[in-house]
Amino acid sequence: MVEPSRVPTGVDPGVPSAARVYNYLLDGKDHFEIDRNVAARLLAVAPDSRLLAQAQRRFIAGAVRLMAAQGIRQFLDLGAGIPASPSVHEIARETHPDARVAYVDHDPVVTLHNEVILAVEDGLVSVEADVRDPESVLGDPRITGLIDFSRPVGVLLVGVVHFIAEEEDAPGVVRAFRDRMAPGSHLLLSAGTAESTPEAIEQLKAATAGSPAQPTFRTHEQVLALFEGFDLVEPGLVPVQHWRPEFDEPDTGLRIVGGLGRKP
Repeated sequence: MVEPSRVPTGVDPGVPSAARVYNYLLDGKDHFEIDRNVAARLLAVAPDSRLLAQAQRRFIAGAVRLMAAQGIRQFLDLGAGIPASPSVHEIARETHPDARVAYVDHDPVVTLHNEVILAVEDGLVSVEADVRDPESVLGDPRITGLIDFSRPVGVLLVGVVHFIAEEEDAPGVVRAFRDRMAPGSHLLLSAGTAESTPEAIEQLKAATAGSPAQPTFRTHEQVLALFEGFDLVEPGLVPVQHWRPEFDEPDTGLRIVGGLGRKP
C-alpha cells in the first residue's frame, strides 16, 4: 500500500485512480483504500477482472518481445501505470541491452514510483503528462532527448483508449502519435469494447461511478479504425487473452481487444 508520507503533493488519496486499481488487480502494493474499494466493487460484479488484467500484462510482454525482435530499440509507453515486473524496459533489454524507454502517465503517484525505480538506470525517463494532449508529450524535452522519432519506435497505448471519452477524440490522439512515428514503427493498443456482455458494461460503469476513470466502450470496428495507417500483425485485433496461441485463455465478460500494428 502507498504510505501516507509518500503521497505526492496535490494527490487526493480519497479519489480513486485507474492506474492504482489496476496495480491492485495485479497484486501490487501501490494503492490507497479508495482504490481497493473500487477494485472490490469491480471484482464483485466482474470477478474475472483480475484474470483479464494479468492477460493484458502477458499481451504487453509478448508484443514488446516481438517488437524488439524486429529491431525496435526505443519505446514510448503511454499511460504506463505503476511499474509491474517484468517492465517494458526489462523485456526490451532481454534483446537490446541499450533499449531506451520513456514512461508517460498523468497520475503523480505513478510518476513518483517510476522516478524512484528508474533513477538508477540510464536510457529511461518517467514523464507526468496526459496522452489526451499529444503535443505536450511529443514536445517534452525529456522525451525528445531520449526518443529519436526519425527512427522506428514502439508506441504503447495499452488499456488507455477506453478512458478517452468520445468528445476527447481518441482517433485524433492516435493520429497525432502516428504522424510522428517513422516507417517501421509499431503501435501496440488495447481497448475495452462494446462486445463485452451488457451486464459487465453496466456493472463496470456502476463500480467506477464517481471516479475519474469512466470507461467508454467502443465497437470492434471503432477500435480497429484506430489502426488506420498501420498494417496489423497476425492475429490482428483479438481479445488480449487470445493474441498468441500460448496465451489462449477463457473469454471474459469484459472484452478487451488488442493488436499490434506496423507503420509501412
